[in-house]
Amino acid sequence: MSFKHVNAVVIGSGAGGGVVAKELAEAGLDVVVLERGRWVTPDEERKDDLRNQRTTALGAPYGPDEEKEPRVFVDAQGHAEVVWPADGSYNNNAACVGGGTLSYGAMAWRYMAQDFRMKSLYGAPDGSTLEDWPIAYDDLEPFYEKAEWEIGVSGDQSADPFKAPRRRPLPMPPLPDCVETQLLMPAAQRLGWHPFYIPMLRNTVPYNGRAGCMRCRWCCGFACECNAKCGTQNTVIPTALASGHCELRTRSIVAGILLDAKGRARAVEYFDEDNRRQVQTADLVVVSGGAIESARLLLNSKNELFPQGLGNRFDWVGRNLQGHAYSGALGLFDHDIYDDLGPGAQIAICDFNHGNKGLVGGAMLANEFQRLPYQFAGMGPPGLPRWGKAHKDFMRTWFRRSIVIMGPSQEMPVFDSRVQVDSRVRDYWGIPVARLSGLDHPHNIELCKHASDMAELWLKEAGAIQTLRRQKEQRWLSAGQHQAGTCRMGRDPKTSVVDPHCKLHDVDNVFVIDASVHVNNGGFNPVLTIMAIAYYASDFIKRTWRGGGLR
Repeated sequence: MSFKHVNAVVIGSGAGGGVVAKELAEAGLDVVVLERGRWVTPDEERKDDLRNQRTTALGAPYGPDEEKEPRVFVDAQGHAEVVWPADGSYNNNAACVGGGTLSYGAMAWRYMAQDFRMKSLYGAPDGSTLEDWPIAYDDLEPFYEKAEWEIGVSGDQSADPFKAPRRRPLPMPPLPDCVETQLLMPAAQRLGWHPFYIPMLRNTVPYNGRAGCMRCRWCCGFACECNAKCGTQNTVIPTALASGHCELRTRSIVAGILLDAKGRARAVEYFDEDNRRQVQTADLVVVSGGAIESARLLLNSKNELFPQGLGNRFDWVGRNLQGHAYSGALGLFDHDIYDDLGPGAQIAICDFNHGNKGLVGGAMLANEFQRLPYQFAGMGPPGLPRWGKAHKDFMRTWFRRSIVIMGPSQEMPVFDSRVQVDSRVRDYWGIPVARLSGLDHPHNIELCKHASDMAELWLKEAGAIQTLRRQKEQRWLSAGQHQAGTCRMGRDPKTSVVDPHCKLHDVDNVFVIDASVHVNNGGFNPVLTIMAIAYYASDFIKRTWRGGGLR
């Protein structure tokens, strides 16, 4: 099949790709979005407690295809095995229209100004590749604001003295207090901390034609049935399609980016929903597949000019793979707390993101999302049986009398934590699969210990009669839901993959616009930063296009 030439192909429809598609289409560029998954609706994936994105043992309801898309995982001892999306070692992220934004918890954090200059503040710990970003918070601030108002963020950070400067407040208020907030807010204040309402990509009131949150318990890990959770699938992608300049092709498995004799991208090769090989030509290509799949695509896009993969002349593609280690504590109380109101997570502190003696960075701490019974079943003390009377007694006694406080620790990037492509294992379409290997930095354990210490202190001040630490104890490959870093942004082609505007150093019409470009992953959920960078990079593309470039 022969397709009409377009101005841009965007690979992936998640937090990065969805924003880029909308921005370019509204600017008049003809855009094709290639999404490897399908358009999932809440009606198709009903609220089954045992089967959602966070419970991979029973499958991957939001993709990828369980039987067609393996990966190879290399453990700490160097043993390699083939893993599938239902395996935790796969480090799955959703593969569907909207990507992870369809089913995420939707915390919408701006990174702090300090997060963009970590090396200058702290120096790089031995064995890490910690660097400053080539851009600053001030460069992204207008685009953070645009994401908050255009896609929709609720909450109230006015009580947070550590936040970076902002020009406008959030467009929607927080939800009314849940019982956990009523306990945790005054407890944090008594400790001299600065609690506030978490920013959330979630409508709390009707906004942009969609309803407000109905506060059901099935939130984090589920598609939102009332359409209040703000993902790209119900915000920017419909806007892009309505422009008349954007076409979305689902179940499209991209195999490689094709170059012309001058080393410029000329087309994208992919397999359509009928497994037929197709080629879509374009003036420019935007890669937004997530840190694992974006690196895999570049590494698989080999030719005579780039025998090690596109953008990989200095062996940086796939390096510095990082996610977030979550640590905190479970608090048990002598009275009922459970109020059955979602999303649960509502209150946070940023007192310990920076300025922790002897530590590089830190973590945000917040109460966790509503815990379903099957999730609480794994939160008992060491030695608690997984079944039987003791297990049932723990569940009956403490499920309604507990609070969990957790946070994502700022991880130190490591050169040998990486994505490669496996020369022997291929997916259903014959494309070499991602091979994941390496360990995170040992400093992450110290950061997580501190986060657990502070979470315990907070819970005890709130009245917990017992606390159970939930703490990282050993090193592992860190990727998971918040995967980042594999195509880092920088000014020097010898130590980075893309320039400050997310363009490959070596190919002037290929961009990587997702968390792959993050130099570090912050002590926060990264999705709002992904969106802000997508708006920021799209602004550069549009300005360059109007000036006659990228053609």
